[in-house]
Amino acid sequence: MNNEKRVQLNKVSFNQPYVSPYTFSSVSEVLKSNNLSGNGPLTKACEEHIQTEIDCARALLTTSCTAALEMAALLCDLKPGDEVIMPSFTFVSTALAFVRVNAVPVFVDIRPDTKNINENLVEKVINERTKAIVVVHYAGIMADMEKLAALARKYNLILIEDAAHSYLSSNLSGNAGTFGDLATFSFHETKNISCGEGGALLINNENFLERAEIIREKGTNRQKFLSGATDKYTWMDLGSSFVASEITAAVLRPQLINARDITKKRISIWNNYMEALSSLQLGKNISLPHVPEGCSQNGHMFYLVMQNKESRDEFIKNMRFKGIECAFHYVPLHSSPAGRNFCRTHSEMGVTDQISNGLVRLPLWHGVEVHQDFIIQSVFESLGKG
Repeated sequence: MNNEKRVQLNKVSFNQPYVSPYTFSSVSEVLKSNNLSGNGPLTKACEEHIQTEIDCARALLTTSCTAALEMAALLCDLKPGDEVIMPSFTFVSTALAFVRVNAVPVFVDIRPDTKNINENLVEKVINERTKAIVVVHYAGIMADMEKLAALARKYNLILIEDAAHSYLSSNLSGNAGTFGDLATFSFHETKNISCGEGGALLINNENFLERAEIIREKGTNRQKFLSGATDKYTWMDLGSSFVASEITAAVLRPQLINARDITKKRISIWNNYMEALSSLQLGKNISLPHVPEGCSQNGHMFYLVMQNKESRDEFIKNMRFKGIECAFHYVPLHSSPAGRNFCRTHSEMGVTDQISNGLVRLPLWHGVEVHQDFIIQSVFESLGKG
């Protein structure tokens, strides 16, 4: 009975989306305006804010990061059998967007420290069918973009950043989302800056801009028509309904304005975890996140990597018994049924498999700091080190 009471009293969810106190007034204003569909004033305000804060040429608000990736895949103008290099340690949307245009994702192993694609393995995979490289900045920690951008230039490949985790992450050379020809952000409720479901496509290569606006508007030239650049509104290209609504923008706008304060709070929570749990690495059975010199991460995620799946699953069970929800991340795409069917694996995925089996994420959200001492104590107890 005492244990049951303890679980109820100390229930800590894995995630709670942050809601700005200005959200309700923002949404209310949109509802009063009778302008609920996309590309209204709030959509444009969000896009302009992202462009200024991230320093990209153009940002297009979308219904999700998945939608932004699908737009990027269409913009690559890939032919059946064309290959796109990417990590297997990522969410399904990274690969699915390219499979849907009949391209072949080619999986490359990741680095054990950052969990990002191993930039030293990429060149070995490039062949005459390779058309693009997709980079995932895992946990808000940037991949080695200088080396990857150099490879893209050398082989005339399109470079795409899946920066779903990485709003306001950076390195010494620039912000996440500014290195690729194209980049995507996620504003899903599990992300630092969120609006429930939402995303953005960032365009740094202006050669893609005109077609991107057509693709986002169901393949039509609606934007040119509305601006008076053409007198006909007609179907021009492939596309879909990728435009986010004004209600989505109304939820997102206050968070974008407050993004640096939200990020600062998350980094503080991340730093508390790192300071308190750093002793766990001494036995070399557990590793913690690694931030390379010159990188500035955004406090998106804090995780432990254990020796094996059994240890990880036992830890999750022990934490759940204490009322704390933890999560693992991800089942690698190369081991999934669809991954085996639609994709190609370049070589052994030893690091990817080991990280996938051992990684567990701790709760990290705006407000979790009130539970953090209890979470940290529970980590040690769940590992038998309390």
